[in-house]
Amino acid sequence: MQAFTHAACLAHDTGPGHAERPERLRAVLEALERAHPDLDWQQAPRASRGQLLRVHEEPLLHAVLDSHPHERVMLDPDTVLSPASAEAALRAAGAGVAAVDAVLSGRTRRAFCAVRPPGHHATASTAMGFCLFNNVAVAARHALDAHGLERVAIADFDVHHGNGTQAIFANDARVRFVSSHQWPLYPDTGAHNETGCGNIFNVPLPPGTGGAAFLAAWEDELLPFLDAFRPQLLLISAGFDGHRRDPLAGLQLDAEDYARLTAHLVALADRHCGGRVVSLLEGGYDLQALAESCVAHVDALRS
Repeated sequence: MQAFTHAACLAHDTGPGHAERPERLRAVLEALERAHPDLDWQQAPRASRGQLLRVHEEPLLHAVLDSHPHERVMLDPDTVLSPASAEAALRAAGAGVAAVDAVLSGRTRRAFCAVRPPGHHATASTAMGFCLFNNVAVAARHALDAHGLERVAIADFDVHHGNGTQAIFANDARVRFVSSHQWPLYPDTGAHNETGCGNIFNVPLPPGTGGAAFLAAWEDELLPFLDAFRPQLLLISAGFDGHRRDPLAGLQLDAEDYARLTAHLVALADRHCGGRVVSLLEGGYDLQALAESCVAHVDALRS
């Protein structure tokens, strides 16, 4: 298994007190290095402008890449652009592209992208919700357009709905997007009746939902929807902010719940696409919970 990261992702400066802070990634990297000292680490390349333009509109690229701020700029009340953010965003998106290349070329069956800023809230035109570019969407489009795949699945278990990913692919039947997420909660999307062109499946979960109901939603509804699609590649938006210790939401999950779901996703990939999985880090804001959950996730990816 390969893992992708880059030091530039630590330099994205969101400012004092911001939940999406460099310490998140540092905690993940240190925990993975302790638990998996033999992990095959790769340096994430920069995504090219052309790769980003498969998903995003030119004004967003210009705002993130060409503005060169000399201090932190707030793009919205939650989303920060700092002097080092453009490089971090290019590396975070580039990690997903490189991981897709590695998996589809046969260099590895599975890959994990330990990067920030996260991506799944970014729409084609708008950075939002801590996200500058939509890393998983860039990776999916790369698999479709550069590798010629016809069926790519995205499984998103972040506690917040991946509104950007859903919006980008809502009319693209080559992609199936499934999500479990707390409802109500930012960004107030992801209702069960949001189905795209028949390729979207959302399961909103009420605050207080624990591991049994979370796993049942996947086992009974979301995984069968993906099974019927027979994906050629499985991408994961791996957010761990549904953990009971996370400060930004109210689900009651633990690291073992993420391990069990990951095992189900790996089994699905084994059935349909030769085990090919690329997972990209999204949310998770309690450092201990994030580190433990990432280790459990990678344990299951490597099994």
